[in-house]
Amino acid sequence: MPFSENVTTCECWARDGLQSMPVLVPTAQKIEMIDRITGAGFRKLEVTSFSHPRLLPQFADAAEVLRGIQRRPGVSHVVLMPNEKGFDRLAVCQKEGYGAEEIILMISSSERHNLLNFRMNHGEAMAEHARIMRGAHDLGIRIIGCAGTVFGCPVAGDVPLPEVEKLVRFYLDEGAQTIMLGDTTGMANPVQVRERVGQLRASFPGAEFIAHFHDTRGTGIANSIAMLELGVRYVDTSLGAIGGQPATGAAKYSAGFTGNTCTEDLVAVLEEMGVRTGIAIEKMLDAGRRAEEVLGQRLRSNVTRSGPVIHTESAPEKEPGVAPRSS
Repeated sequence: MPFSENVTTCECWARDGLQSMPVLVPTAQKIEMIDRITGAGFRKLEVTSFSHPRLLPQFADAAEVLRGIQRRPGVSHVVLMPNEKGFDRLAVCQKEGYGAEEIILMISSSERHNLLNFRMNHGEAMAEHARIMRGAHDLGIRIIGCAGTVFGCPVAGDVPLPEVEKLVRFYLDEGAQTIMLGDTTGMANPVQVRERVGQLRASFPGAEFIAHFHDTRGTGIANSIAMLELGVRYVDTSLGAIGGQPATGAAKYSAGFTGNTCTEDLVAVLEEMGVRTGIAIEKMLDAGRRAEEVLGQRLRSNVTRSGPVIHTESAPEKEPGVAPRSS
């Protein structure tokens, strides 16, 4: 199948990206980065998490971030919603006029991983999420139902497809507008993606799926493109490919780099392939460079350093390594 004419890239640096970073980013810099991201043309972005501040101090300023960011028409601001107490905090923001357009609710398809990550089995998690979703419907908040570890679990190994289908069916039945398929620690490959997502699209023909791949093993872009080739319209990425297991101090359940698919590299290659993303490349690269300054480290974007592909002939005096002729 051809690519969808309209691919929406959700930029996740400020939430899924920062959750893995041990260095706390000041609120003002988070707001600056979010405004840069929307200024580059991203129509959807994760902005914060309502996780408990003691567990994830990176997001203790969730309400302040929501209050401070610029709002642009047509942009959806997404927050992660871990539990009912977090939703109660968001509901206050919503009623005061600076809430979010969408929330993410996540259950790992691997029950063992869900117990490790959220301390709930599937039944407990679904019961709590159903209550949160009813509250979200009442407040006009759209819902992203996320099935995590769809393509494999770092602690339980292969995940049976029926476990994924159970969660997808639950979220759709409870009124989720989109379904995120999470490759939580980068275990997928393009063949597996085509097979598994193809089966899910056949089982749930009316569902809108989101490609959410981590780049743990360097396959994030390949897997994202494989899923987009199936006609999926939504894909998640993060500037500089940061992200992964939350920096809570808990034991690591996956070795090595666990960041998201790199925003700069995926957007650049999609544009080269003729897929219009609506994103201004240079503004995106400026945001990527600023992200490195904010975090004080070099990140993993290739295009930030190489620049986009050049298609026009450059003037002789601008060619690198060529001295101008003397008259």
